[in-house]
Amino acid sequence: MGRLFGTDGVRGVANADLTAEMALGLSVAAAHVLAEAGTFEGHRATAVVGRDPRASGEFLEAAVVAGLASAGVDVLKVGVLPTPAVAYLTGVLGADLGVMLSASHNAMPDNGVKFFARGGHKLADELEDRIEAVYEAHRHGEPWERPTGDGVGRVRSYDEGFDRYVAHLIGVLPNRLDGLKIVLDEAHGAAARVSPEAFSRAGASVVTIGAEPDGLNINDGYGSTHLDKIKAAVLAHGADFGIAHDGDADRCLAVDHTGEEIDGDQILAVLALAMRERGVLRSDTVVATVMSNLGFKLALEREGLSLVQTGVGDRYVLEAMKEHGYALGGEQSGHVIILDHATTGDGTLTGLMLAARVAETGKSLRELAGVMSRLPQVLINVPDVDRARVSTSAELAAAVAEAERELGATGRVLLRPSGTEPLVRVMVEAADQGQAQSVASRLADAVKSALG
Repeated sequence: MGRLFGTDGVRGVANADLTAEMALGLSVAAAHVLAEAGTFEGHRATAVVGRDPRASGEFLEAAVVAGLASAGVDVLKVGVLPTPAVAYLTGVLGADLGVMLSASHNAMPDNGVKFFARGGHKLADELEDRIEAVYEAHRHGEPWERPTGDGVGRVRSYDEGFDRYVAHLIGVLPNRLDGLKIVLDEAHGAAARVSPEAFSRAGASVVTIGAEPDGLNINDGYGSTHLDKIKAAVLAHGADFGIAHDGDADRCLAVDHTGEEIDGDQILAVLALAMRERGVLRSDTVVATVMSNLGFKLALEREGLSLVQTGVGDRYVLEAMKEHGYALGGEQSGHVIILDHATTGDGTLTGLMLAARVAETGKSLRELAGVMSRLPQVLINVPDVDRARVSTSAELAAAVAEAERELGATGRVLLRPSGTEPLVRVMVEAADQGQAQSVASRLADAVKSALG
């Protein structure tokens, strides 16, 4: 079988790909692997377990809790909270392990299991590989060592998690949000209570949509992947702007007072200038992926800031930030990491910081986001080609070089083999849409010809 762990934990259709037995087995395996690694040395181990509101999260949470407690780990159940809240509480409570049950922006039938190490950080790849190996070995008959008597884990609800997380969010804000009217779209997800509470306590007047999770409606027509409803609500309520989260609230996209989308690149640009002003943008550097719009890079250069680019995925952004001590990074999709205050992307924190900048400057979000101009970007997926030869085809290299000559400094070409399918993604940015479209079409043809 392929690797169970993807870039963001183990994910699949709940009760088909991701079963109760698998969730239980992975949790026991995680406890054993962390014990072997010395994480539990000299003390009784504790885990924080949270989930998003998906119906399947109810039985999967029960399985994870049973697995951990049967392996001798005490469990604090924090209930329905965002992924970054579970990461934060894992750190602040000194827990040895955090577990979040969520499939983020995926449709309701999916779910996932994501583990956090002590401190609330993502588990290292080698630990995930070891957990998978141990899980597979026991699935095929190797018996577990099981504690008995007072060695089994104890389970209790930790209801203070909600208030503790909200207090943390408000505590790191540089200024209050009084006078702002903000629409919040919670995607019927994990932040349905947290986000409105935090924005209200910080002084904003709040209108909420997509904040009535029933276990079945998560991400259904609401949230950061469906912006039509928040655009309409911002206009209908005459709000200053809107903030949209995804199902587990590790993302944040925004909508300005005219109903225009403000993407992750623009949010990063606004926050970068705010953080530089406060002297907390270390090395005057922002980390983003190669998919960031060229307009973002040009805006940072104009402002005298540096951009470090990584492969696609917030895990690569986070690795670069940790390695070099950078304070701000993220993706166009709205995953923004503010490392001084969070160990992972935190959509509520990002939205609050964006709102704080609007309140502090007295400028509209539209004006602040105007620091960068998004260049037209065309993405074409070319299927049924040999993606392995992207970097070795001389014919393709010549076509790319010709396109880059035509675009000059005001455009960009990116050819990216898919990590999971036999296709190549062709991305072209140019000064105008027509040129971007024509160059992208030409390159897509070249990919078919060279790799077909």
